[in-house]
Amino acid sequence: MSDKGFTHLHLHSQYSLLDGAIAFDGLLKRCKELEMDAVAVTDHGNMFGAVEFYTKAMAAHIKPIIGIEAYVAPGSRFDRTKTTIADAAYHLILLAENNAGYQNLLKLTSAGYTEGFYYRPRIDKELLAELNEGLIATSACLKGEIAVQLARGDEKAARLAAESYLKIFGPDRFFIEVQNHEDDDPNVRQTLIDLAEKMGLPLVATNDVHFLQEDDYEAHNCLCCISTGKNADDAGRMIYPKDVFLKSPEQMRQLFAETCEACDNTLAIVRRCNVELDLKKRHAPRFKPPDGSSPEEFLTGLCYEGAKQRYGKNIPSQIKVRLDRELDVIESKGFASYFLIVWDFCKYAHENNIPVGARGSAVGTLVGYCLRLCDVDPIRYDLLFERFMDPERNEMPDVDIDICQAGRAKILDYVRQKYGHVAQIITVGTMNARAVIRDICRVLGVPLAEADRLAKLVPFSLDMTLDKALKAEPQLKQDYEKSEQTRKVIDICKRLEGLARHASVHAAGVVIADEPLTNFVPLYKASGSDDIITQYEGPMVEKIGLLKMDFLGLKTLSVLERACRLVKDIHGETIDLEKLELTDASVFRIFSSGKTKGVFQFESAGMQNLLMKMKPDRIEDLIAANALFRPGPMILIPDYVDRKHGAKWTLPHPIMKEILDETYGIMVYQEQVMRICFSLGDIPLREAYGLIKAISKKKARTIAKERERFIAGCVDKGLTSRQAQQIFELIERFAGYGFNKSHSTRYAIIAYQTAYMKTHWPVEFMAALLTYEMGNTDNVVEYITEFREMAIEVQAPDINESGVDFTPLYKKRDASCVENEKQDTQYAIRNTQYENGVIRFGLAAVKGVGEKAVEQIIAARREIGRFQSLFHFCENVDLRAANKQVIEALIKAGAFDRLGGNRAQMMASFENAMQVGAGL
Repeated sequence: MSDKGFTHLHLHSQYSLLDGAIAFDGLLKRCKELEMDAVAVTDHGNMFGAVEFYTKAMAAHIKPIIGIEAYVAPGSRFDRTKTTIADAAYHLILLAENNAGYQNLLKLTSAGYTEGFYYRPRIDKELLAELNEGLIATSACLKGEIAVQLARGDEKAARLAAESYLKIFGPDRFFIEVQNHEDDDPNVRQTLIDLAEKMGLPLVATNDVHFLQEDDYEAHNCLCCISTGKNADDAGRMIYPKDVFLKSPEQMRQLFAETCEACDNTLAIVRRCNVELDLKKRHAPRFKPPDGSSPEEFLTGLCYEGAKQRYGKNIPSQIKVRLDRELDVIESKGFASYFLIVWDFCKYAHENNIPVGARGSAVGTLVGYCLRLCDVDPIRYDLLFERFMDPERNEMPDVDIDICQAGRAKILDYVRQKYGHVAQIITVGTMNARAVIRDICRVLGVPLAEADRLAKLVPFSLDMTLDKALKAEPQLKQDYEKSEQTRKVIDICKRLEGLARHASVHAAGVVIADEPLTNFVPLYKASGSDDIITQYEGPMVEKIGLLKMDFLGLKTLSVLERACRLVKDIHGETIDLEKLELTDASVFRIFSSGKTKGVFQFESAGMQNLLMKMKPDRIEDLIAANALFRPGPMILIPDYVDRKHGAKWTLPHPIMKEILDETYGIMVYQEQVMRICFSLGDIPLREAYGLIKAISKKKARTIAKERERFIAGCVDKGLTSRQAQQIFELIERFAGYGFNKSHSTRYAIIAYQTAYMKTHWPVEFMAALLTYEMGNTDNVVEYITEFREMAIEVQAPDINESGVDFTPLYKKRDASCVENEKQDTQYAIRNTQYENGVIRFGLAAVKGVGEKAVEQIIAARREIGRFQSLFHFCENVDLRAANKQVIEALIKAGAFDRLGGNRAQMMASFENAMQVGAGL
């Protein structure tokens, strides 16, 4: 054994953010090339990539060793008195020997972020003493505690440190780690070896791996410079040795020829490390019905009660049949609790007037409709349960819920209080083709204008890569071939493209469990934030069996909620948007004229152009427009428009006409394709959706197999083999373009609701819209221009009338107010005799004026009635909140215009007014 074999036990993947330059696919491929059948990943303080690494390594038949390079505080993890990053923590390698060790790694790395974070996610020896079972520890690199003390010449302190770890882990689970990089101090290495010999501790050899190949050094140097904000040639930059790449077993054996047991021990450790993750078990919380029944019984009862409310006391037989079928699938797979949890927080939202609604394929479930997860009737719109859940598969369901943006936090708090163990989900941003060019240009000192030009040569596409860009953009290819600078930039970028760059919070993802999350997933907390986040991304959270939900804050729901509230407060009228008749001709005129600024999903110039051509006059047209206006399906738009306006069209079979009549013979939706496959080709609906996915991914073998089955089914229906082949060719052509009708239907209805409010309550709607757009100056200007065309006036902010937000105001018309109108225009709550209103600019929308300042202003105004002058304002408002910058911004915006004097006079006197006010 001593003359062959080696396993790397100290390696940093891309998840050691902007420090490791190794993606797992490349790592495993290189291990195969070097005939290494095991490898460890030990990222800095985190386990972001642990499950991804495990699953990919197992698939590649390479043994995964899961670990971390931990940061150990010199004292308590709660002590934050050290002054620099250098002395805030020591390094320590921890490797999971078994599942107990993996569980302890989850808890240790979580505590590092949630309890010990100080520069780095730190743990301490107290925690290690508690959570060391199943872990093998090595003393780490030159930043390990023992090596640091030896480098200082303090052998006594080094020995004490070694003894502390020996006490925690015992002689079988603690190793002295030795490295042999070209820039390392050989004296430190030798003293480590000597100390190990004196104390009878085993040695283990490592090569602090940060990149794969030797020639990746320059790219890795640039990666570190991105992290530290340095240039690639800065003398003071962080510099790694050139040989921290994945060396072969032969290279490692040669480096440690005199201590061959240090290499042997890597193989011994590998044999001891046998973590086996159970990726089949689910850990979803179990809902506890208040009546003591089972979740399945409770769900069935709720659904039947909901069906009576939706369809009447005598539920139609077709509804019962479908509801029973859906419930049978859901309950047989153990998903009843999932639906009840979603029902529970949606019920809470309804009770607290927080708009919510399912989006996506869940809209196609009758169960969801009966539970009021969404108010779109799947029977009315021919939506399919099989598009949501494949009865033959056991994946966790995925109900995405849109939530009023303003109420999302309240619902999250409710879920935390109810279920106890809730976290948001991390998302790791990667270096895409454009972004990595900008990064590397900065690091290499390429002028900003040239960097911008190069980046913009990369075509915009979600799946764009540099290789694709070089093929697609002749100018980029020419620059690459002729410019040495461009070639260098692109070559380095290719090595870094796609690597992880930063961690952030997923916009919607939430994970819920009924026991501590650290039993399953490591947790993360960003510096300066109190949000608890998973270290695993969404797909990995689902892979380990946790319940993941998307709580999507949808601004449009907030706009609609505020608009309806304004109507209620001002006019006393209650509007239930979910009960609107979707046939209002005046609303459809908004769409047909292309006047859709502020209308959900229909604002863009391209969509406005489509609407003016289509002239939609029914909700089905809006559903189709929503589905067609996206890359790919756009080629179907001219046919849809022509056929809507009278162009003839035919189909080869009456069943197709029945299914496609709504869209004039065009396969717009995935559900339509599924219906055709089922009704003509006898392909079950669940498998028909599989065919659609196979077509979109060009899986030739699956397509060929289903083609034969489809043709046979069509022949049984009386078609010729040739006709069946032609129909299947149509399916192949259009199935890849088909969109999820469930999603499109829900969003088309929301679009109709916004257009309804814009049509019938324009002042309230526009005030609500501007309130939620006040942070986007460009949008505010654009919407104000639209209002002018609608003859709605947006007036400047007024210190006596404006609220925090944009406010609808109405001029009184009755005789008692005429005199007041002459003296000083007054606005009041409108009733039936009031004329069209105006919108008063919100104080918080004034640039430089924060909400806290506005709250103080409104509180003072409420106390005294009205401000009579600028001096009166300064005498009564807390000037610590409404400071100099705030008052200056308000003067320039015109908020004091109606108090007498012009803005120049106010600008000249406001500091004096503040001094007077402060002196009172």
